[in-house]
Amino acid sequence: MSAPQIIRTPAGEELVVLPRAEYEALLERADHETEDADDVAVYDTRKAELAAGGVVLPPEVSAAILRGESRLRAIRHWRDVTQLHLAFKTDIGQGYLSDLESGRRTGTPETLAKLAQALNVSVEWLS
Repeated sequence: MSAPQIIRTPAGEELVVLPRAEYEALLERADHETEDADDVAVYDTRKAELAAGGVVLPPEVSAAILRGESRLRAIRHWRDVTQLHLAFKTDIGQGYLSDLESGRRTGTPETLAKLAQALNVSVEWLS
């Protein structure tokens, strides 16, 4: 790592100049630290749920959630069901189902109950 250059603006603000590669490495490290913090938060939440007797998800589903998938999508993949098939089984539009999986919309309790029944899981798993 080379020594950064510090320059002062006419207003007295100090600016740091460093090689672009070092700047990009700092950004990448910050992204990894944020991602790690997010993973720790998800882990802590799941651990608290387990301690309270709450939702116990299969390891494959938990791993998918840690990779960023929504619970609904992770469970649907775990059950090896396509969006189209699940939409047909629940009489829910495929576009609406896609919105639920992406988090653009939240499902009503009735919708979540239909999905849970079709996926053969507890409705708490989708909450």
